[in-house]
Amino acid sequence: MNEYPVALPGARADTLMWAEPGEIEPAALDQLRNISKLPWVEKLRVMPDVHLGKGATVGSVIAMRDAVAPAAVGVDIGCGMAAVQTDLTMDDLPDSLAPLRAGIEQAVPVGFNAHNGVTDVLRKQWPLKREADRLFGSFDALRAPKIAEREGRMRVQCGSLGGGNHFIEVCADDDGSIWLMLHSGSRNIGNELARRHIETARTLEHNLGLPDRDLAVFLAGTDEMSAYLHDLYWAQDYARLNRAAMMALVKAVVVEHFPQVTFRSEVQCHHNYVAEETYDGVDVIVTRKGAIRAGSGDLGLIPGSMGTGSFVVRGLGNEQGLCSASHGAGRRMSRTKAKKTFTVDDLAAQTVGVECRKDRGVLDEIPGAYKDLQQVIDAQTTGPSPLVEVVARLTTLMCVKG
Repeated sequence: MNEYPVALPGARADTLMWAEPGEIEPAALDQLRNISKLPWVEKLRVMPDVHLGKGATVGSVIAMRDAVAPAAVGVDIGCGMAAVQTDLTMDDLPDSLAPLRAGIEQAVPVGFNAHNGVTDVLRKQWPLKREADRLFGSFDALRAPKIAEREGRMRVQCGSLGGGNHFIEVCADDDGSIWLMLHSGSRNIGNELARRHIETARTLEHNLGLPDRDLAVFLAGTDEMSAYLHDLYWAQDYARLNRAAMMALVKAVVVEHFPQVTFRSEVQCHHNYVAEETYDGVDVIVTRKGAIRAGSGDLGLIPGSMGTGSFVVRGLGNEQGLCSASHGAGRRMSRTKAKKTFTVDDLAAQTVGVECRKDRGVLDEIPGAYKDLQQVIDAQTTGPSPLVEVVARLTTLMCVKG
């Protein structure tokens, strides 16, 4: 049994970790210490999937007073997960899931691809249409500079997967029940909004003496912070809509293959986002970068990598951990190192039994490039201060990648 949380040596602000400092790369530890030295940081929590990130560490939860750091959210604003349990079981599935995978890849654009116009599910399915109308109709009110030129791309990318570690999966739980799961965010528009606001933050006078300019912040009561939060909350809603649209498209493909299927309630959670919360009587702005909210009873999704499965969890409302949990397994090596370390044969061996791509284009997503998911789960479900409890363990059967 672990003894988490542990303090981060050399940190200035109240910093607790659900991970062993000796198992984290030194650059990530330095990054965390830099974050803890920002004068606005009230508390810093570190999740077990922690690794080096741009500006702020992936797997960090930062509570600030009267300030927010855009890099502590990341450029894929609102990135997160969605999952739904079906009434299908393993016995209902055919020997090969290749036709189902092909159907999903045809219905949901992946990589840099987009729909030809706004996808039908956003034009015809209620309440998706209502939310799309609201978000698309408020695009002109976004405050980032020169963002109007991105409107067309924003519309056609809603309901698309993207690339990198984004995925769509068919999984089975330990009882043989079939689940649909996907991972994506706010696509190009979230990236464009984040980068524009980060550049603005870097120019502000109060940020000029920071140990890392990527940790530039906006201050409460300023026009810059108001503009950032306005655009960020819009992008978070867009990311949620993007996942909901994709899930609707995936469900439609599944219905084509299994006309008798029914679906249960959908689970959705962001893991790159901002929320205004209160701890110990102090109002703070919490940024979760590679972390999910794990308030009491909150359902969350913690995925692994291609072939390693995922977990459905329920939050325990641990305020010591800022009601948070990890967002996944977390990388243990960079994409570049993964491509140098592993071969296509390794990828095939590590994804045996999974209907998925097994080519060099997804080699950087090989399971061996990620931390051990079970160890990440154990770190936050056992010990004196657990963050979540496991609801279901999912085994990957099919995986779509960009």
